[in-house]
Amino acid sequence: MDQVKLSGGAMPLSQETIEKLIQQSQEAKLQAYCTYSNFRVGAALLTKDDSVITGCNVENACYNLGICAERNAMAKAVSEGHRSFKAIAIASDMKNEFITPCGGCRQFMREFGLDWDVYMSKPDGSYLKKTVEELLPFSFGPEALPK
Repeated sequence: MDQVKLSGGAMPLSQETIEKLIQQSQEAKLQAYCTYSNFRVGAALLTKDDSVITGCNVENACYNLGICAERNAMAKAVSEGHRSFKAIAIASDMKNEFITPCGGCRQFMREFGLDWDVYMSKPDGSYLKKTVEELLPFSFGPEALPK
C-alpha cells in the first residue's frame, strides 16, 4: 500500500486498496435486509491494522430500530476490538448520485476521529472521497466531555 504522511496525519490509500474497499462494500450490500425500503446499502471499514469489517443495512418493522450499514460495520469492528479506522467505503444501488452517510452515521463516525476517509460510491465503482471532518464540520466529539 502506498502511504505518504500528510500534514493532517492521514495516510492516503493506494488506488488498488480503494477499489478493493469499494468492491467489498458492494458485496456487503448484497446482504442487506431492507424489506421495507428496498434500499440496499453496504459498507466496508478499513481499520488501522488493515482489517476490513463489512456491514449492511438491517431494517426493522419498527422503522426507527433499523441500523445503517456504516454503523453496523463500525459496531462490529468495535466488538472485535478495533477503535481506529483509516477509511470506510459505502455502496448503494443509486446510479446517478453518490451514496452519502446519514447524519446519525456521520456523528457515529466522528466518535472515532475526524481525520479518516469516507469513500461514497456508485455501482460503477466511481467514488467521491471526503474526510469525516469534511462531512461533519464544527462537530461535537468525545474530547468535549470531561474524563
